Amino acid sequence: MDYELLTQFSDQYTSKEGPLLAKINDFTHQHHAEPHMLSGHVQGQLLKMFSQMIRPRRILEIGTFTGYSALCLAEGLTDDGMLHTIEFREETAAIAQEFFNRSVYKNQVKLHTGNAAEIIPQLNETWDLVFIDADKVGYINYFELVLPQVRKNGFILADNIFFHGEALKENAKGKSAKAVKTFNDFINQRTDIEKVVLTVRDGLYLIRKI
Repeated sequence: MDYELLTQFSDQYTSKEGPLLAKINDFTHQHHAEPHMLSGHVQGQLLKMFSQMIRPRRILEIGTFTGYSALCLAEGLTDDGMLHTIEFREETAAIAQEFFNRSVYKNQVKLHTGNAAEIIPQLNETWDLVFIDADKVGYINYFELVLPQVRKNGFILADNIFFHGEALKENAKGKSAKAVKTFNDFINQRTDIEKVVLTVRDGLYLIRKI
């Protein structure tokens, strides 16, 4: 199957993003050095719909970037819900906060700036949904930090599990590709969770805590 054709079809036949998400998309591609890190239209709509299906009260996002995915996930929050999102880079966090301030969810999104491994243990919450999309070397550590705080039947989503196809190779090269491959094997071998690979964009691991 032609991957480019499939991508075009997915984009064309997926509900359009809202105006604020479109602005984040445009701004990121015009002004950020790494726009490929954006979740983007199709994956963003998947995150939005998944959140709307489970109606989480507490969401944790590890890796805010410019705020696109956080606002997609926020659309499923309960009325008293809250999304905590963590971004390591102060400059990028400031961009995301500007967009959050323009959103109807501005009072339901709490942005933390700093090291996620240090911030996560300080958050006294029980998570319904966690989205991991930060530095790939930290994936296993992030997973082990959040799993005890995820409610039974709660969900974890891990992004970029293909890592541009590099993590699928037997002899993955590069620090991040090797880390993602190790994470994939780590998740696959666990028996205390259920998991399914979603072949959207750069790959998503959908994980349910048993």
